[in-house]
Amino acid sequence: MASISSPGFPTDARLRTSRGFDGWLLLSALILLGFGLMSLYSVGAGRTDVYFRKQAINVGIGLIPFAIFYFVRPMLWRRAAPVLYATSLVLLAAVLALGFTAGGAKRWIEFGPIQFQPSEMVKLFLALTLSAFYANRQDVVHRFSTFALSLAHVALPVAMVLKQPHLGGALVLLSIWLSVSLVSGVRLRFILGALGLVVFLGAAAWTIPGILRPYHKERVAAMFVTDEKDADYQVFRAQVAFGVGGVSGSGFMRGQQKEQGFIPEQHNDFILTVIGEEGGLMGCGLLLLAYGFFFYRAWLVVLRADEPYYRMVAAGILGLLSFHTVVNMGMVLQLLPVVGLWLPFMSAGGTAIWLCMSCVGLLLNLRRQERALLF
Repeated sequence: MASISSPGFPTDARLRTSRGFDGWLLLSALILLGFGLMSLYSVGAGRTDVYFRKQAINVGIGLIPFAIFYFVRPMLWRRAAPVLYATSLVLLAAVLALGFTAGGAKRWIEFGPIQFQPSEMVKLFLALTLSAFYANRQDVVHRFSTFALSLAHVALPVAMVLKQPHLGGALVLLSIWLSVSLVSGVRLRFILGALGLVVFLGAAAWTIPGILRPYHKERVAAMFVTDEKDADYQVFRAQVAFGVGGVSGSGFMRGQQKEQGFIPEQHNDFILTVIGEEGGLMGCGLLLLAYGFFFYRAWLVVLRADEPYYRMVAAGILGLLSFHTVVNMGMVLQLLPVVGLWLPFMSAGGTAIWLCMSCVGLLLNLRRQERALLF
């Protein structure tokens, strides 16, 4: 009989190498962080470096949630799902009761010099709690009652985020629900029916006065006619920046649109315009490759997970970050309405970067949990 160390059998070392640390996933995230820090450094060049310094500090702080989600066994989050869900509701209620208003929306809570946006961490909490909901009902996941309860699970957080108001944030929560539901075993016809209902409600909200705010309709209209007035101004200046960048860009820290401060919120939702102007088509292409490789590695976590709960959590994270990326790029390129969603790893903001780093830590952790494969 061949021994366990013979060529016909995998050794212990080979067993261990079939699972473990996904260095490519981490590297892709670090590349995206590098793109973001360079862009914010460029935004502040010649005026102030406040965005770069704050973001660098936030990345340092983000190592704490990264470590928590990397080292804590994922099954603990499954057991703690009721607490996480209750915490999400308490945080969202605290925003409505105690939060401060900026730009016509109440989305933040202040802790001294720190501004915290609870709805961001609620996104990750929803991926964890909804995955636990489905994982605890695997024997009845095909039933309509389970599907209806999943809608109820997400409905209350969505309603509270809409109350802030934050339409973009509510859509992200729905994208997480969709991503988790698609890999949970729920019947596809239930999901398609729910999506049809969402489209119907969206059309009704557009036609019935008082549901959508005027600026929501203005932003949709700005997709088709762009000038330098009101809701169109930001998108118009973004198009100018991309046009000036051309193929090869104007060069690092040489963007005139950025230099003159023509683009509002360029450090945040419109950070892509820095790459477009200074890096041109080539710079944007490299950034897209970095995002594509990151999402490919995240998809592999979903594909290779042998535990249903791990698979659903990874799918929720993939849906969360990819929805943010697609919608942000779409609105900057005038393909989608402006809904105020940041670009993952790039946009300035403490809570946003902490969420991204938490997601990376959890994905790496899920990757470590895969069972060893025999070849």
